[in-house]
Formats: sequence, C-alpha cells, structure tokens
Amino acid sequence: MNTETLKEIILEQTEELQQMDSPLIEREQFSSVLKNAPLPHVVTIAGIRRCGKSTLLLQTMKRLQANSYYCNFEDERFVDFTVNDFNTLYEVFVQLHGEQNIFFFDEIQNIPGWERFVRRMYNNGHKFYVTGSNAALLSKEFSTKLTGRHVTVPLYPFSFNEFLDFHKQKWSKKDFQYTKRRAILLGLFEKYMEEGGMPEYLKYHNTNVLTEVYNDILYRDIVARYEIKEVKVLRELALYLLSNVATQFSYNALKKMLQLGSMNTVKSYIEYLENSFLFSTVNQFDYSLKKQQFAPKKIYCIDTSFINTIAFKHSENEGHILENIVYMALRRNKEDIFYYRTEKGKEVDFLIRKGTKPTLLIQVALNLASAKTKERELSALIEAMDEWKMKTGYILTKNTTDTIKQNGKTIYILPVYQWLLSL
Repeated sequence: MNTETLKEIILEQTEELQQMDSPLIEREQFSSVLKNAPLPHVVTIAGIRRCGKSTLLLQTMKRLQANSYYCNFEDERFVDFTVNDFNTLYEVFVQLHGEQNIFFFDEIQNIPGWERFVRRMYNNGHKFYVTGSNAALLSKEFSTKLTGRHVTVPLYPFSFNEFLDFHKQKWSKKDFQYTKRRAILLGLFEKYMEEGGMPEYLKYHNTNVLTEVYNDILYRDIVARYEIKEVKVLRELALYLLSNVATQFSYNALKKMLQLGSMNTVKSYIEYLENSFLFSTVNQFDYSLKKQQFAPKKIYCIDTSFINTIAFKHSENEGHILENIVYMALRRNKEDIFYYRTEKGKEVDFLIRKGTKPTLLIQVALNLASAKTKERELSALIEAMDEWKMKTGYILTKNTTDTIKQNGKTIYILPVYQWLLSL
C-alpha cells in the first residue's frame, strides 16, 4: 500500500476523531481498561460491531491525554493492506505526528497477521490498545500468538444500569421500597426489553442501524471471511436462531431442517456466528464432557434489539427475551453458565459453577400468575437444589416479589430489573 494513500487516510481519520462527540456515558468496562494502562501489555477490547468499542477507545485516549497514533482498519481503503504494510504505516505516523509511544488500533482483526507487528513493537517498548469484532481476540490461539503479552476486556451492548445512565435516570436500592419508583423502573425495564442496549440504535431509533450490523456480520464477517458458499443456508440458520432464543436445539435437528448433508456445516456456521458475538450457546451441565457435547444446547442473542427487530415474533417471545436478558447479565458478570436437567428430566434455566462445583440455580419465568406455571418452576428448582444440596435458589420474573421457605430451603422470587440492579 502506497505512502500517500496511507497519509490521506490517517489525516482524515485524525480529523474525524477530533470532531467526534463526547461519549454519551462512561461504560462499565472503562475502569477495567484504565486499570491496565500502567501495564506494558496489549489491551484488547472485543465485542460485537457497533457496541461502543470505538467510543471506549476514545474515552481512553481522552482520559490518558497522551500523544498517540490512531487508525481504524474498518476503512474500506485498507482492503489491500497486509501485515507487510505496517512498517510503512508506522513511518507515516512518525512523519505526521512525530515519535509517539502509544497505538490505538480499531477493528484490527481485518488485517491477518497483525499480531506479528504488535509483538515486535511491544518488544521495543510500545503500548497498544486494540479493538476487534471477532472472538478470536479472546481465544487461546490469540493468547499463544502474543504469549502472555495482552489483557482482554470484553465489551457488550448496554447493561440495564448503563441503559438508565443513557436515559439520565438516577436510582438507588431504596427505590425498590416505593411503589412509584418501582413503577418507573419497571417501565424503563420494559423499554430495555424492547429496545435493547445497542448505543447507536438507542441514539437514533432507526432500525436500519441494527439491520446494517446484522448484514455486516453475515456478509462481511462470515461469508467473506470464511468463503461461505451456502449463503442462503447461513441466513436461514441465523434467522431461525434469532427467532428461537432461550430454546434448545440439536445440530442434527438443524441439519435436517436446513436439508444439509453434514452436521459439521451446522456446527461451523454456529461457531462463526458465535465468533462474531451475535449468538452464544450454553451447554447442559454434566461432569462428563462427552455428555455435554451430545446433549441439546440452548441459544442466546447478544442483544434483544436484534430479536425484536429482525426475528419472527411469537407469543412466547417476551418470556424468552426476559431469559435472554438474564443470560447476558450472567455473561457480563463472567459466570460459568449452564442449564440443568434433573434426574427426573425437569429443566432449570441456569446453573452457575464456581470452580468445579455448581453454586447457584436460577429459574426465569415471565410471571407466576398461573398455579401450573408456579408449580412447574418451583418443583424443577427444588428438585435441582436437592440434588446439589443447595439451601437457596432464585426465580426471576418480570414483576413479582416473594420469598418461599420450604423444607429448609429459601427461594427468592425477584423482578429481573431489581436483580440486575443488585448485581
């Protein structure tokens, strides 16, 4: 790639950076990024497209107030840029901005082999902050390439707490005691269930923002990167998963539905969708890894906005969206997450493991108004608690608060919004 083109790009991007609006809110992960600023390690910020990685990078640059280099590799003019061009890029940086020690690289995964340049410059004493929209940045393979030289900060769409910050809503735990404040928080939570936490969509309320992200993931991050031939199959699979979040699936059933000859294709496509951060799969808990592998899995989406905007809606959607929100909160909290099936075949939505031992069981239900629903949720939870000798468990609902004590066990029934704000 020639020097003049690189100069043009860097000058334009520097000007755009200076004109960017101040970040809307301070992200919860901002403190994690700053905590790693004194370390020499490469700081990688990984998450789905348009979830705020560039904004977090900008927040970091402003807070550190350090002279640095910035480049966004999402620019289409980098299409022919290779790892061999990094030296030329570095020369352009020095010519334009003098000798600096810190690099900020956006969407770095677009350049294969980039870690070789980063490793060399790291060894020469330079500091890097990089972002990317591919889970390879979180993988063991990536860790091997940088051999302990990096720390990773995963970034997600807004949590409910950040959603409240975005809407300039202050709250405290005392609010749970007052009817009016509870009603306001529930109303905002219902809005969060509908709108999700993608920052740009919340700012403009234009569904084209979500559609563009979704299509970029399918066509740029998956079809182009992995040279997919069965594009129609990939689209059908993604739409099916989006329309069936919080439900179980098996690779074999999906293979039959999509009329494919091999389960490996289905596995690969789901892996690609997970690598793009659009979906996550959850295993059934079992100490046997073989049984985990062959048992049905559950699927969750990174943000409810995609479900409400792109998926086929059906009557059970609201309950599944509630469960999806709980899953994402557990994931943000870095929990080791499974679902559980009791010895009698009853299902518990979430089993959390600490180390090797299960420590928490959670059921999610839209409401417990039906005696049949309440009995189903309670019986599965109590049965699982008996099997794991647990004294406490949770049922999270849209808007029910209660405590049930039974046979030496305590089950807390809480609205999801209260549980989220208590994490």
